[in-house]
Amino acid sequence: MNVQVIDRKIDPRKIYSNGVRIWLFIGVFMVFMQIVIGGITRLTGSGLSITKWEIVTGTLPPLSAEAWDDAFLLYQDTPQYKKINEGMTLGAFKFIYFWEYFHRLWARLMGLVFAIPFLVFWRKGRFDKPLLKRLGVIILLAAIVASFGWIMVASGLIERPWVNAYKLTMHLSLALILYSYLFWTTLWVNKPYSQVIHNSTLKRWGVILISVLAFQLVLGGIMSGMRAALFYPTWPDMQGVFLPDILLKSENWITENFVFYDRGPFMSALIQFFHRNTAYLLTVIILYIAWKSLRSVTHPLFKMGIYMLVSVLVVQVILGILTLVNSVGTIPVGLGVLHQAVGILLLTTSLFVIFPLRKE
Repeated sequence: MNVQVIDRKIDPRKIYSNGVRIWLFIGVFMVFMQIVIGGITRLTGSGLSITKWEIVTGTLPPLSAEAWDDAFLLYQDTPQYKKINEGMTLGAFKFIYFWEYFHRLWARLMGLVFAIPFLVFWRKGRFDKPLLKRLGVIILLAAIVASFGWIMVASGLIERPWVNAYKLTMHLSLALILYSYLFWTTLWVNKPYSQVIHNSTLKRWGVILISVLAFQLVLGGIMSGMRAALFYPTWPDMQGVFLPDILLKSENWITENFVFYDRGPFMSALIQFFHRNTAYLLTVIILYIAWKSLRSVTHPLFKMGIYMLVSVLVVQVILGILTLVNSVGTIPVGLGVLHQAVGILLLTTSLFVIFPLRKE
């Protein structure tokens, strides 16, 4: 396998200031935390506790007993309260309200942290045209993610007592696209690799890795939204079998089971089956890439990235199994959040590894 490592000649005009670099790293961290906070919000059933989308006035939480009573009354009119949480105390409501409020507050904070330095750097001429184009894409993606967040919440305020799993997954997927593009831009600005690694085999497998990982993250979002782990909390089999019988019966493959997934175990079985086996496939792909890379590439930073990728993979597999087998009656919030967080780290290390393989 031929590997060509080419030194990159950096145009001095393309070296961005330390302030811009640090600002982008802070942005990456804040988006990462927002996705994690979103996971907590979802697993604690907090996402429907705030029934209005008030961008400005919603910055402050209820500050009086009367305001709390009003917010609680609005929640009591939702399907989630009537079908699942009827009789909930005001104290319990404040707990779920906190996580949804914190999720929205963090989003507002991200907006300020991005907008104010952006204007300062722009006025000082710290951005060139290529970076401005990338930042424009980031702003557009952030607006789409925020808008779809409300569409997602609204889906659980009409008939169903939960947020629609498909819309939740779309919201998560858009957030991960935003995170990936922001992280890639941060790497592009910081230029951690002084060399470009030209290797057709690794480039091809890098594309395969990102594609399979993206599919797996989407499946994970649907798994979480449908609470699919509750139906088959066993490993390595699914309640004693590799392929559940419900998936082998043709009469179950109907549109109603896909749309109204919460009326039976069919979709939970299907999604969990794919999520499990995609995890096995992803493990094989990463180990193969690691084996190929360590045999042919000597770049120290690239090798460090490979070791990190394999390490994060091992942790993620263990967390996935622990989350699954402990999902008896309820999803363990701590394990579930850790599983999602490490999933984002797996995405991060994958992008870090394939970054020097990109086309110049």
